[in-house]
Amino acid sequence: MKSESGADTTSVSRFDAVAFLRDCSRRPGVYRMMDADGRVLYVGKARDLRARLNSYFQKNVEAIKTRAMVARVAAVQTTVTNDETEALLLEQAQIKEYRPPYNILLRDDKSYPYIRITVEQTFPRVGFHRGKRREASRYFGPYPSGSSVREALSTVEKVFQLRNCRDSYFRNRTRPCLQHQIKRCTAPCVGLVSEADYARQVQLAMDFLEGKDDQVSAALEARMTAAAEALDFERAAELRDQIAAIRLVQQKQYVDTQRGDVDVLVVECRHGLAVVEVLVVRQGRVLGHHSYTPRIRAEDEEADILEAFLGQYYLGDNGDQALPAEIILDRKVEGLDVLGEALRTARGRKVRFATSVRGERQAWVKLARENALQTLTAKLASRDNISKRYSALAQLLGQPQPPARIECFDISHTGGEKAVASCVVFGPEGAIKGDYRRFNVSPAQGGDDYAALVEAVTRRYARVSKEGKPLPDLLLIDGGKGQLRYVHEALSAIGLGDMPMMGISKGPSRRAGLEELHRPGGVVLTPAADDPALHLLQQVRDEAHRFAITGHRARRGKQRSASTLEEIPGVGPKRRQQLLNHFGGLQQLRNASVESLAGAPGISRAMAEAIYAWLHE
Repeated sequence: MKSESGADTTSVSRFDAVAFLRDCSRRPGVYRMMDADGRVLYVGKARDLRARLNSYFQKNVEAIKTRAMVARVAAVQTTVTNDETEALLLEQAQIKEYRPPYNILLRDDKSYPYIRITVEQTFPRVGFHRGKRREASRYFGPYPSGSSVREALSTVEKVFQLRNCRDSYFRNRTRPCLQHQIKRCTAPCVGLVSEADYARQVQLAMDFLEGKDDQVSAALEARMTAAAEALDFERAAELRDQIAAIRLVQQKQYVDTQRGDVDVLVVECRHGLAVVEVLVVRQGRVLGHHSYTPRIRAEDEEADILEAFLGQYYLGDNGDQALPAEIILDRKVEGLDVLGEALRTARGRKVRFATSVRGERQAWVKLARENALQTLTAKLASRDNISKRYSALAQLLGQPQPPARIECFDISHTGGEKAVASCVVFGPEGAIKGDYRRFNVSPAQGGDDYAALVEAVTRRYARVSKEGKPLPDLLLIDGGKGQLRYVHEALSAIGLGDMPMMGISKGPSRRAGLEELHRPGGVVLTPAADDPALHLLQQVRDEAHRFAITGHRARRGKQRSASTLEEIPGVGPKRRQQLLNHFGGLQQLRNASVESLAGAPGISRAMAEAIYAWLHE
């Protein structure tokens, strides 16, 4: 099994930036640039991964250091995130993990806020910190924003009453300040707390910031009981209030993050390849993901692949490190009870499995699936993979050489309205997206796919023939013998009836892997489900389908008014303006996750999901 998504290469000269960027996600995320030995050279974040990575591989890059780094790049790996904030946090975590050499030279100017506790001092100070860190102090973070740091600091001051004043102010106090009067500081400046008691509070605060809430609560409860037994009821009441404050924070965290130490597993199969994605979430924060490509047989079901992977992954050598409290799966899998018992026996821990989740957990499943699809797309587009499939296609067609140019047509419409025909082009290097074309077609009878196909291919090849441009070596039609017959008759009418063509239909069972290939004259080919030639034809057909749907949605969307928000049920002028003001514009609103939308004023979770679905349909 291989880990992580990316372009796998063994030398700098083999890295094909053009091929990699062609299928790179446009979502927010983190990217890792790696050398030929697999070492991480640079970790960066991006609002748009493809646009950001494309900037590195331009001929006119001015920065000498950037050019030097790009010259060493042999592979690029990406992790898609829900939004930019999540990308910021993941970037920081991976910079800390990998310590890439070029991040020191090329990292963005923006730094991230932390909470700092000056443990080197007799009475440590807690405060906001951004910038260079000193070894003597303890730092907690990074936090996504300054406001989140200040919120955490406010909690620490209320619960643990640590000082936040500057050292010069602290040294010159002769009486307690306002912070002590409002019970946010124990006034160590004037000796109202002993060094030992203050040190205990500092340790509790650090445990709290590390997420050890239950340990902190237990320690405070023991001290509260001891104080009550000693009849020090005032001190016991203070400790009771501290415990109540921590419980309140825990409740808020449960709502916001579901308190998750969670692994999220999804499986995606396409064209003979499978990817199992493991999204790692700890304390509600996405730490990263790993992509695995298990060997499969064509008849393997996705649930069976996931079941086999679970046993190998969690009962293998990495089980002690990988085992979380909960494992979320994107589908029902047999044998979870047995696996759970085996994990309890082998690891001494009980694990909860969940297959139907909502809210933030559902967002994690979607994020894992998007990363799995990104990995799968990159592997399908790899040059070695395409080359093997083209060779197999030549054998299937009985030709000495594979077709150098494949063009495929598909039709998309809604109830026969706003029909769009797509034409995608593939060559030995993969998809040739610059040659893709769409046609707005208007058959006499809405929903007549035969007439729509005839209109599209006639327009396409009449113009190609007139302009002397290259014709395809294989014309692929998404459909069976009926669609192929109509296309053949249409091309014969313009003198192109001898063009090599083929129809691909799903066969009687409609299952992937059991497609039928139709040739003119009634010849039907039924390649094996694991035939690489069939996988290539499936890939081309699915890309034509995707491109047609995208065009149809765009055509349908032009009927909407200028503002995309105006037709969303429940979003009136006032709420629409509040949303735009809150996010700073329509583009920022489009980039927002469901969680971010739900955090906007007056937006419920259900409304946030409706808005997100409308903006991303």
